Amino acid sequence: MRRLTKKKALNLVKELDAFPKIPDSYVESTASGGTVSLIAFTFMALLAFLEFFVYRDTWMKYEYEVDKDFTSKLRINIDITVAMKCQYIGADVLDLAETMVASDGLEYEPVNFELSPLQRIWQLTLWHIQERLRVEHSLQDVLFKSALNIAPPSAIKNDDSSAPLNACRIHGHLYVNKVAGNFHITVGKSIPHPRGHAHLAALVSHDSFNFSHRINHLSFGEMIPGIISTLDGTEKVSTESNHMFQYFITIVPTKLNTYKITADTHQYSVTERERVINHAAGSHGVSGIFMKYDISSLMIRVTEQHMPLWQFLVRLCGIVGGIFSTTGMLHGMVGFLVDIICCRFKMGIYRNFKTSLTVQENSETSPLKENHNEH
Repeated sequence: MRRLTKKKALNLVKELDAFPKIPDSYVESTASGGTVSLIAFTFMALLAFLEFFVYRDTWMKYEYEVDKDFTSKLRINIDITVAMKCQYIGADVLDLAETMVASDGLEYEPVNFELSPLQRIWQLTLWHIQERLRVEHSLQDVLFKSALNIAPPSAIKNDDSSAPLNACRIHGHLYVNKVAGNFHITVGKSIPHPRGHAHLAALVSHDSFNFSHRINHLSFGEMIPGIISTLDGTEKVSTESNHMFQYFITIVPTKLNTYKITADTHQYSVTERERVINHAAGSHGVSGIFMKYDISSLMIRVTEQHMPLWQFLVRLCGIVGGIFSTTGMLHGMVGFLVDIICCRFKMGIYRNFKTSLTVQENSETSPLKENHNEH
């Protein structure tokens, strides 16, 4: 009974076979089929090779949510060179609550405003990258996924010791409250004041005013190697002594999570404005560099994603099966059309041959009829 049951089960399984085997004696190999198979295998290998590169590639996923962190401090990373001597200028931050932030984390370094050849190459590279970022926004994904392995040459001192130190490089970082504020560099050192703060500008001669500047780096949040911020490489040269440069910055908190970096950083957009201070012409203000920033309530979560292995295998099976089925259908259709054309051609030859035989028979029978009539 068990043997009969096993046989019935095997017979049932055989009846459900969706891939019946064809005997070799019923299979005919042709040159056209071999050519189509070779082309199909070539396309399969090529597309599978390209699909492997797609599988290795990654992409960035952007998600937006409300920023609920209001208690932490915001870090400002600063590296700016001003074409004035360090004893004539001062930098500090004043937030919306009229709270003055101490600038103890900033260093004032006398430098030459003119760049060395290596620094100029780095400056031109930054300009080129910034131009491409404004046109090709997908380039930002490349910067997120990769990092530059070299240090910015702006941090390298000029080798020319004879060059005059006519500028001041202000670099370092500050921690401020996560509210709108104003980071500024103006004439005179800042001193605390009951209603805010003041700068000792009266002790500096107007002839020494020159707020031409170069922003080597300005970012918010954690420092990430390879991330180029919006104002990096910006250079402003002024021919007027009393000049105001204004940067209106909107900061967007960003959580970056890639296969190389996991960090809490910030992106920002900026609007620039500059004007000459001329009280006689009605253009009032204070000469200096003013960066007014505001923090967005939305946060961007940037995550690097990768194609899962199962999806790669499914796409690979789709490529192989699709090409195999398509080439089989095309080969069958082409063979069918060729058979029809060849069949009609052979029928035409047969008709012509039959007509020629009929004409020949008629020509042979006509002399016999004439001889018969003569008798």
